[in-house]
Amino acid sequence: MQQGLPLAGKTIVVTRPRAQAKALGRAIAAQGGRAFYFPLLEITPVEDAAPLRAVAARLEDYRLAIFISPNAVQHALPILLAGRHWPPGLQPVAVGPGTLKALEQAGVNGCLCPRQRFDSEALLDLPELSAAALAGQQVLILRGNGGRELLGDTLANRGARVERVACYQRRGPGAGQEEFLAALRAEALHGLTLSSSEALAHLLELAGAEHKAHLERLPLFVSHARIADKARAAGLSQVVLTEPGDAGLLAGLCAYNGSRP
Repeated sequence: MQQGLPLAGKTIVVTRPRAQAKALGRAIAAQGGRAFYFPLLEITPVEDAAPLRAVAARLEDYRLAIFISPNAVQHALPILLAGRHWPPGLQPVAVGPGTLKALEQAGVNGCLCPRQRFDSEALLDLPELSAAALAGQQVLILRGNGGRELLGDTLANRGARVERVACYQRRGPGAGQEEFLAALRAEALHGLTLSSSEALAHLLELAGAEHKAHLERLPLFVSHARIADKARAAGLSQVVLTEPGDAGLLAGLCAYNGSRP
């Protein structure tokens, strides 16, 4: 145990999908804590990539390509850019800094990205996504299966011709459920991080009535006000709203634990 660090002796549940979890886990360890990895979302490729290959064949036709998450970048770009470069007339758009970083690491630069809030509402506030800018233009939204329709519906109402393409699938938690519930019952966990409303829904379903009381005693660190509102509406009172991204979650964890014995 690294005495003097804000997370010394604390076990923090990291619920990001497996491919995105390690960076936050390393940051928690650097502050003296232990990461308990329990992905509440499992990310897999789509079963049928034909729709993605179809838009790849006419990528130059689009004015904007909006990537909803780093997973969208990871699963879409290899197909979109197979044997070619990013079209110079196509504006890439990232919903947040994690997606922006993934695009830049893949060599796609000049991306639009909100500067403060990182969600569909923030994207829609960008002048480049206004009705004046997009009326009659083709817009490609690259996302997982399902999800919110606010972004696409609003852009369509602004006159854009919107095409939504699923490039990955989200599923609920697989392995590790019993280990997580056992640690929850034993009160061996000191915090749980959440970065999506869908992950929260899986957590509530998993806990059920049997483990609800244990879950209510566990501080939840959430990176968006919408997730915090849903958690509180579900009866969870120990909800800590943090700044976005891994850096925001880590800062919230450290501030919370640094102010408590």
